[in-house]
Amino acid sequence: MFQKKQTVLLVSALLSALPTSALFAAENASDSVEIPSLTVTADPLGARSPDELIFPVSVLADQKLDQKRAGTLGETLDGLPGVANSDFGPGVGRPVVRGLQGSRVQVLEDGLKTADVSGEGSDHTVAIDPSRADQIEVFRGPATLLYGSGAAGGVINVKSGRFNPEFGDAPRVHGQLGYGYNGDERQGNIGLELPVSDNFVLRTDYGLRRSHDFDIDGFQQRGQTVGDKDTLQNSNTDVDSFSVTGLFKGDWGHAGLGYSRWRTNYGIPEVFLAEGEEEQERIRADFDRVDFRSEFNDPLPGFRTARLKLSHTNFSQQEVGYAFHDGELEESEVELEFDNDETDARLELVHNPIGLWQGVVGLQFNDRDFSAVGEGHGHGGHGHGGHDHGAEGFYVRDNDTRSLGLFVLEERLTDFGRLEFAARVDHVRSDPSTLAEERHIDLPSGDELHQEADLGDRSFTPFSLSAGSIIDLDDKHHLRLAITRSERAPSPEQLYAFGSHAASGTVEIGDSSLDEETYTNLEIGLDRHSGAFRFDATLFYNHVQDFIYLASVDDGTGSPVMIEGDTLVFNRQDDARFYGAELTAAWDVIEGQVPLTLRVSGDYVRAKLDDGGNLPRISPARVGFGFDTGYRDFSLSMDYRHVFKQSKTAEFENDTSGFNLVSLDASWQPASLKGGAFYIQGRNLLNEDGRRHQSFLKDEAPIIGRAVIAGVRFDFGG
Repeated sequence: MFQKKQTVLLVSALLSALPTSALFAAENASDSVEIPSLTVTADPLGARSPDELIFPVSVLADQKLDQKRAGTLGETLDGLPGVANSDFGPGVGRPVVRGLQGSRVQVLEDGLKTADVSGEGSDHTVAIDPSRADQIEVFRGPATLLYGSGAAGGVINVKSGRFNPEFGDAPRVHGQLGYGYNGDERQGNIGLELPVSDNFVLRTDYGLRRSHDFDIDGFQQRGQTVGDKDTLQNSNTDVDSFSVTGLFKGDWGHAGLGYSRWRTNYGIPEVFLAEGEEEQERIRADFDRVDFRSEFNDPLPGFRTARLKLSHTNFSQQEVGYAFHDGELEESEVELEFDNDETDARLELVHNPIGLWQGVVGLQFNDRDFSAVGEGHGHGGHGHGGHDHGAEGFYVRDNDTRSLGLFVLEERLTDFGRLEFAARVDHVRSDPSTLAEERHIDLPSGDELHQEADLGDRSFTPFSLSAGSIIDLDDKHHLRLAITRSERAPSPEQLYAFGSHAASGTVEIGDSSLDEETYTNLEIGLDRHSGAFRFDATLFYNHVQDFIYLASVDDGTGSPVMIEGDTLVFNRQDDARFYGAELTAAWDVIEGQVPLTLRVSGDYVRAKLDDGGNLPRISPARVGFGFDTGYRDFSLSMDYRHVFKQSKTAEFENDTSGFNLVSLDASWQPASLKGGAFYIQGRNLLNEDGRRHQSFLKDEAPIIGRAVIAGVRFDFGG
């Protein structure tokens, strides 16, 4: 009953924002109003806009990106159709796409993977600095045809300007500086572009973020009645990023080589009473990365473009526990340490038209050497109990995973629009380390869980196919139809986890016998892409065979099994279904000196197992309204978004109440300061005590309270 009411309310709210008069006004308005043309750089064919792609893509760029830009990637993208933020405090913001997150959502930087460990734990942040982004592209739904089995839920490509072959003949300085009173947050980024000649340019940038503990409305923990109020304890963050890049271009194309460094230090929010024995967790992480990007014109007979992309990343992360007695620090200890050395390579060859078909063939290679060491719950050899710091490869077994993929995408223009077909095959081989003896974990019942010393290699051959079409209903409307069958190999943490992950409060058990997941995804979309009234609506249905998820176990009293205060969870596999809807619409009500555009958006996703059970941490339905206006050098946007209650919960999972979010974005770009702008942003202006259902930490920490950020953006020279 609730689901029906929720769906009716969502649809009614969306339709009520589009009065009949708006439709007539749109038909009579000038057709000169167009959605801005943006090239989706993660599209292998290249030079296509979101409006030309069959599968749904959202693009943030220019002023739209400036308004959404935040401290983490998940927070930046939160509110886009089908995209939510699964935070673990302000230091962690991981994007959730249509209810899927972690290793199923692949995050790229300039077209190649961000080689972090965000898939190995809900408390791990995505190693990327949104302040560096020039454009962010979000592919919703399976994108395995483009980027392999790790993209079963979607792909997010963060494009910087580092490898852009276009540059002026004069030095350019650009960036932004901002301050927010909530958390005493200071953040900024400054970049320098230095043309050395007509053919060679040097680029460098530096970004930072500093904050103290953030303010919230009320107590931090659900059900808390004592302790600090209105403060999200242990939520302070510290982030630095740096890059330097050289790019050379000519008639043959262009090539660029760059180095980047990123580091962060953030806390995992937890109630601290300064009484008795208490602990707090912090995470320190950093990477050094080298990137090469190139594009060659007419590289081989029959091919018009070749793109070669390479990256190598050395990533490390430490989870540090701080022990207190009556508020006094007694000791600190590195409880878990991750190291990830990863090489990613991708070659795309765009061929000349063959008859009516144009397309691209590609090859992708990835080599990942992962290790994790730390303490755990009675996991040593036989007869060994309690904590054992430094056990070999603890939490997730050390492993080396290699994958090689071959893909092809072909498109044909037709009288009614276009057709597209794609196929991809990957070979994934995972080689876990062999231990001297088996591991075991002692259960409160007195039983033991065992993991063999030698798990053996696992190999998978995911194969994916897709077909789709854009039908031009008229010069303003498109109908999109697509079907995808894709396969995903289990991730290393799903195969080899066996131990405590202290920062997330879980003891995770992998299963080395897991099979591939198989996704069958259907999409139908309708859009109006020109005129004063525009919209984009999508319906999707995604059936997943052998879906892998974390499940708790009943201890016999109706509560989950706990081991030394951490929840025991197993990686299990069952068939599941995901389905839902997404809509965005805009209506230019007034044009002229004081224009007015009204906007509406909404999304809904339902996820459950075929046996009827609900999947955990699924984003609730949302509906939003907003407007954009301005006068001369001033611009103003306001948005209201309602996040509905989520009561479709998994076993041992709590409901989360609905809440409202109001935001404001205003800027002043004086004509006398060409290239400069002053801005002010308001977030959660109602100071709501909301909890994100998709977050592992929803019972421990709410969203941050009212925040106002002011700053300056600048772009001079070039």
